[in-house]
Amino acid sequence: MNAPPPSLPSRNPALPTMRQSLVVTFVTLQLTWVLATLSSGPFLSVLLRIGFIAIALLFTYTATGALRQRALPSPLARVLAVALMAPLATLAIFRLTENSPAKRELVYGYIMLAVVALVVGLLVTLVALRLERKERERTARLQDERERHTLERELLDSRLRLLQAQIEPHFLFNTLANIAALVEAKSDNAGPVLRHLIAYLKAAMPRLNDADATLDTELQLVRAYLELMHMRMPDRLRFTVDTPAVLNGLPFPAMALLTLVENAVRHGIDPSLDGGCIEVGGKLDGASGRVSLWVSDTGMGMSELSQPGTGLNNVRTRLQAFYGDGAKLDLHEQLPHGLHVELTFHPRSTA
Repeated sequence: MNAPPPSLPSRNPALPTMRQSLVVTFVTLQLTWVLATLSSGPFLSVLLRIGFIAIALLFTYTATGALRQRALPSPLARVLAVALMAPLATLAIFRLTENSPAKRELVYGYIMLAVVALVVGLLVTLVALRLERKERERTARLQDERERHTLERELLDSRLRLLQAQIEPHFLFNTLANIAALVEAKSDNAGPVLRHLIAYLKAAMPRLNDADATLDTELQLVRAYLELMHMRMPDRLRFTVDTPAVLNGLPFPAMALLTLVENAVRHGIDPSLDGGCIEVGGKLDGASGRVSLWVSDTGMGMSELSQPGTGLNNVRTRLQAFYGDGAKLDLHEQLPHGLHVELTFHPRSTA
């Protein structure tokens, strides 16, 4: 078993993200340019003060958001923390950069810068909180959609397994009925047919629950089944299986096409004294991308199958569950007698 890939170390929630750092840097540069222009002061000196205050506010914002406290809602706590830090950070940078005693100009400068830091810091904080709320809503919506898709997929898989379980007894019952008919008729072919039937069942049983079945594996079963029936009715059954090679890798619900062929033998050819021919074919419509598969027989026709049975209903339901609501199963009576059953659908992606 392959080891799971190592997970990336998680980021400390108290530290700012790269996106937050870039936004704060952009705001700092813009504010520095405006204040330097208005005060005619050195750009680097203004940038030092604004940058210090911006970093202090940014770390206050992220650290407060990482704290788990119940006294206040997290957004309100972050707003209050930024509002408190703005004058404190302004006072700290003045104390670090001004060596002369406090003068009236410095006090005015401190007050002006503290107000600017407070207003801009609160505006940026409110915008950041709004963006974070939208991001949380988007993440929650994506999580809900992911969970809904998972539930739908699990429901579809359960439905397919249920339908598969209904078809298996149906197939086995008909197969055993064919064996009983051979034994009762005391046919010389009973022994060879029985051995072929056992070999066929050994090959078919592992594929009954094959979730990765393709049309090619389905056609192999169809050919083996028709060969078997041909041995039982060599003078009354002829058949052809001809589909484009491009369809061989197509994902296909296991035993669906075989059920149609089995119905053609059981209800169309077997009851007819003259027997008939079964044709299994398919085509791909290059313009629409739609696939058609059909099973035609020249047997008894609709009169012997006036109401679709469990097998056909299951195939129709499985087809729609496998390919979507656009998948169809149509029955058409053939002249002078016989039945044409056609499946049409848009193939699933193999990715």
